[in-house]
Amino acid sequence: MTNAKIAQFTAPGIKDNAAQDTISVLDDRMVALIDLQLTLKHIHWNVVGPNFIGVHEMLDPQVEAVREMTDTIAERIATLGGVPVGTPQSIVERRSWDDYSIGKGLVTDHLAALDSVYTGVNKDHRKAIDVLGELDPVSEDMITGQLAQLEQFQWFVRAHIESATGELNK
Repeated sequence: MTNAKIAQFTAPGIKDNAAQDTISVLDDRMVALIDLQLTLKHIHWNVVGPNFIGVHEMLDPQVEAVREMTDTIAERIATLGGVPVGTPQSIVERRSWDDYSIGKGLVTDHLAALDSVYTGVNKDHRKAIDVLGELDPVSEDMITGQLAQLEQFQWFVRAHIESATGELNK
């Protein structure tokens, strides 16, 4: 199931084809953020070792913020006349990346893997911003705001795995 159909309406002033293209970009970002929030919670439950509690407590606010981002995107999709689809099977079918592979693991292992996850999500948010700039400035602005917060979260993660010289210990 996808949200390929668009309702008979969209936001006033946006052309149907621009709305459909915007919905497609936003759908990709929604899938990524649903996956990210679940991955963050998985890490929260399975991280062990030195600095466990600091990392454990760092992740819950990220989960909540990413959940809010997901909701904002889903509501924008609906506003544009699309159908946000967030069922588990549909998310797996629409994502283009592999599942997070670490189960119970050390702080450094999880954070190095999470840094890679954030790199992918943030890079794709930047690509979405470029596309949305031509389609819908409201959606572009929304994704830009999210990227600022996601980049800060990645900085928090990197602070745990970075040396004093700025090298990542992955």
